[in-house]
Amino acid sequence: MNSLKLPLWMAGVNSRAFAAPIIIIMMLSMMVLPLPAFVLDIFFSFNIALAVIVLLTSLYTIKPLDFMAFPTVLLVSTMLRLSLNVASTRVVLTEGHTGPDAAGKVIEAFGHFLIGGNYTVGIVVFIILTIINFTVVTKGAGRIAEVGARFALDAMPGKQMAIDADLNAGLIVEAEAKRRRTEVAQEAEFYGAMDGASKYVRGDAVAGIIVTVINIIGGLMVGMIQHDLDFGSALKNYTLLAIGDGLVAQIPSLIISTAAGVVVSRVASDQDIGGQLIGQLFAKPQVLYITAAIIGGMGLIPGMPHVAFLMLAGIMAGTAYAITKRAQQAALPVENQEVAAPPPASEMEEATLQDVMPVDTLGLEVGYRLIPLVDKGQSGELLRRIKGIRKKFAQEVGFLAPPVHIRDNLELKPTAYRITLKGVEIGSGESHTGQFLAINPGMVSGTLPGPLTSDPAFGLPATWIDSSLREQAQAMGYTVVDAGTVVATHLNHLITSHAAELLGRQELQQLLDHLAKDSPKLVEDLIPRLIPLGTLQKVLQNLLIEGVHIRDMRTIIETIAEHATTTTESNELTALVRIALGRAIVQQLFPGTHELAVMTLDNRLERLLMQALQASGPDGAGIEPGLADALAQQTEQATRQQEQMGHTPVLLVPGPLRALLARFLRRAIPQLKVLSHSEVPDSKTIKVTSLVGAPA
Repeated sequence: MNSLKLPLWMAGVNSRAFAAPIIIIMMLSMMVLPLPAFVLDIFFSFNIALAVIVLLTSLYTIKPLDFMAFPTVLLVSTMLRLSLNVASTRVVLTEGHTGPDAAGKVIEAFGHFLIGGNYTVGIVVFIILTIINFTVVTKGAGRIAEVGARFALDAMPGKQMAIDADLNAGLIVEAEAKRRRTEVAQEAEFYGAMDGASKYVRGDAVAGIIVTVINIIGGLMVGMIQHDLDFGSALKNYTLLAIGDGLVAQIPSLIISTAAGVVVSRVASDQDIGGQLIGQLFAKPQVLYITAAIIGGMGLIPGMPHVAFLMLAGIMAGTAYAITKRAQQAALPVENQEVAAPPPASEMEEATLQDVMPVDTLGLEVGYRLIPLVDKGQSGELLRRIKGIRKKFAQEVGFLAPPVHIRDNLELKPTAYRITLKGVEIGSGESHTGQFLAINPGMVSGTLPGPLTSDPAFGLPATWIDSSLREQAQAMGYTVVDAGTVVATHLNHLITSHAAELLGRQELQQLLDHLAKDSPKLVEDLIPRLIPLGTLQKVLQNLLIEGVHIRDMRTIIETIAEHATTTTESNELTALVRIALGRAIVQQLFPGTHELAVMTLDNRLERLLMQALQASGPDGAGIEPGLADALAQQTEQATRQQEQMGHTPVLLVPGPLRALLARFLRRAIPQLKVLSHSEVPDSKTIKVTSLVGAPA
């Protein structure tokens, strides 16, 4: 027996893809084809149910983008109501003379039950609902959506910069950065779509009034002329039907307009609307006590409804008391915690070597207000970011940094932190949980209220702002980061700048063991046969001091093995390794370009330095102080000019001078990189932008 099979073109199509065409065809059919009263009841009931579903969905969304389809739903629901208005108008005008149930039981129920069969009351109620929907809810939601769209578009550059900063700092991966960029674009599109969709709702309200008036006037004409009804009967029948029809359409319209206002007016958080209302409106018992006193006082005034006011005051006072008791019970274990007394001196153990605590290679100490950032029990986001920093460091620099040991320090300020290297502080700063640091990258359009400070990682001017000002700051061009990102960025910057000190013998041995899994002979032939482990460590540290990555360990070891038979001096081996890594060094400094914009030395200054090098040796201790000062000043000036032109500050010098000038200028100009001619690949073109030491 052959089984029934769908055609191939239908088998590959998701059934959900037919939903939109079916709805459009259904709405067009209602406008053209006559519908019986029973079918109208079904569609009107579905319209009300759809409005309730949309409202409840909007109440339970966490952020507006969770209901990204809302503008489309708004448009479709509006068109559905208009189609029902056309279909019901046809039935009202053709069958209205038969009685109030001519257009179905739903319209009859709204005409009798909601307004008591009184068409005057119905007209008033209908007009009030239309005014509320048109002038209050829809107009307000449209205005909020318009402003939200404008702020979302203005804030896009700042948000993109913040995403790029997190990506460059290793706090997020490329996939997360792509997701955030898509979310930023979707947010702007959402508010723009909501701004446009709200115009449909306003038009729907106007159309509802016009349709109702037409139904009343047209019904009077049809009833009196075609069906010979007297004016009173025609007015009653057709007015009740028209008002019932209008109310059936306006109530779902008001519900969906309210949902639109809820979606666009909420502030993004990790709670839905209900959680926010309960958590914020009834969080302070003092407010409830004062409100209970005021309401209770009003209930004692003669003539007031005493039972209602006093009962409400009692409920508020009882709620405030329950909140206070719950807060006291939550704090009780901490307050009643007993501090154990130290044991008597006679019972204390003798000191042993176990009491000697090793010094952590990398340490992070935080004040007590920053503990939530590093507490696993409180989902400390900083722990996850530190893992990301170590992973990105290992991928880019070439070795695994030691783990960061985190502990609280009550001697620090509550919002302060400090970063230590081998027990010595190398950086410190402050970070305020619940606030954001707005960093001025140099092109902002205004100032922000809040305490002025500086970015602890790079020293840029910054301001601590409340979370409510985040969107405004991004729209003004600030780079806005949270408290955890401030600490993580500072830590990442310090780890990168102190990479040479983090490469200890243990880290180097782990790196060699990892390399030996793929190339065991390469490692065995070098250490300890040709050079000791300490010499290799010194060479790698020399590279890291000048910011050269050591990912290409194969090339480094092969170069050292090739020249270790002629020299084992670490500085000479470093120079040879730099030549072998020249292509990678140049690519790191000049990514994606064939023309290298560099600074060079004037010929006369170059000859003087070569003579000083020959006279004083490779350490350059014999350079005349006046010449050293002039060299430092002119190089610093040329570096500033290079940065203003948008180029990486690189000084190109002869090979013998490279190590001397790099060591001499590193302290005064840390951002300057010194290359030798032999390190530049032949495929690159050199463009000299300035001469250091040239006569003015």
